[in-house]
Amino acid sequence: MKTPAFIVDENRLRRNCEILASVKERTGCNVLLALKGFACWPLFPLIREYLDGVCASSPWEARLGRQEFGKEVHAFAAAYSDADFAELLTLCDEIDFNSFAQLDRFRTAGVSPALPQSRRPACDTKIKFGLRINPECSTQDPAHAIYDPCAQKSRLGIRRRDFDGQDLSGITGLHFHTLCEQNSDDLETTLKAVESTFGEFLPQMKWVNFGGGHHVTRDDYDIERLVRLINDFKAKYDLQVILEPGEAVALNTGVLVSTVLDVIDNDGAIAILDVSCTCHMPDVMEMPYRPVIGKQTGADWFEPLNDPAGKAGEKAHTYRLAGMSCLAGDVIGDYSFDEPLQPGDRLVFGDMAHYSMVKTTFFNGIQHPDIAILRNGKIEVIRRFDYADYKARLA
Repeated sequence: MKTPAFIVDENRLRRNCEILASVKERTGCNVLLALKGFACWPLFPLIREYLDGVCASSPWEARLGRQEFGKEVHAFAAAYSDADFAELLTLCDEIDFNSFAQLDRFRTAGVSPALPQSRRPACDTKIKFGLRINPECSTQDPAHAIYDPCAQKSRLGIRRRDFDGQDLSGITGLHFHTLCEQNSDDLETTLKAVESTFGEFLPQMKWVNFGGGHHVTRDDYDIERLVRLINDFKAKYDLQVILEPGEAVALNTGVLVSTVLDVIDNDGAIAILDVSCTCHMPDVMEMPYRPVIGKQTGADWFEPLNDPAGKAGEKAHTYRLAGMSCLAGDVIGDYSFDEPLQPGDRLVFGDMAHYSMVKTTFFNGIQHPDIAILRNGKIEVIRRFDYADYKARLA
């Protein structure tokens, strides 16, 4: 297997989709794949067996969802240009706005003449419009403030005070997205804030989108609480509930395989890998996020994660794992291993399917990882990047 390479396990992906489908079955909610988190479209045929569609943040994502997923397409962006909105009208079943100014600008757009009758939502002849709200209820760990839509001076979502005197005609639903890798207790806290702040508008709505960030497929996630919250909310307000997970769909389904290129010393051992933190897994720097890493010794790509590397000093040999880019801070973290690392050793990074492939860059012209699917016990490389991809990216 050539490295670097992303490998997504089809069976693990199916297991996650089955969990999400069970929530759908028990609540009647709609579940959408958030393309911003996972957009590996060769796996869409599997995912669409279980989910209702996709949510997009741009015309390109919406087009990918329309062409390759083939079910509902919902869109939200902080703002739309005239050109983007015109294109979204030809692709989407629902579009959500981030401000009343944008709503007023585009509400009369209606249905694009280019939208075929067969593509229009079954419940209406017009595309559904919604508003993203900010319940001003932060449940985030302060260390993850970069992902907190309820933080001070947030640009995402409309506050309750900004609803005063506004015309809601044409609006059929509300959308909030305040969670990030969180459990259903934080959803419960958020729902109480939504009801307290925006409760007067809920009886007017046909649907409410609970957004993403629900870690539904994590082992310790409280699914029973989620099911109760959805069913209670639907019964109380007689409306449809929508979830749009990205991470929960692909959680723990993929790995990034790398090779040790060199080991140097500077007040400690530093292993230089053929992957880059900034190029291939920027969440390690942005989140910040510490990936689980294992040293590969056999043919099973996921087995090394069962005996992962430890924290610095925990095992006999400690290394700073670093990328190969020119960025001084291209550092993955400090890890310890039972045996010394040598050039040529394979290291496997866990949980690398979501927010990795969608965020990769060509910085420094570093080799892009292959993308492969583990299917029926065999590795199928579905994308291999070369110099032409790098060159085409620039001009």
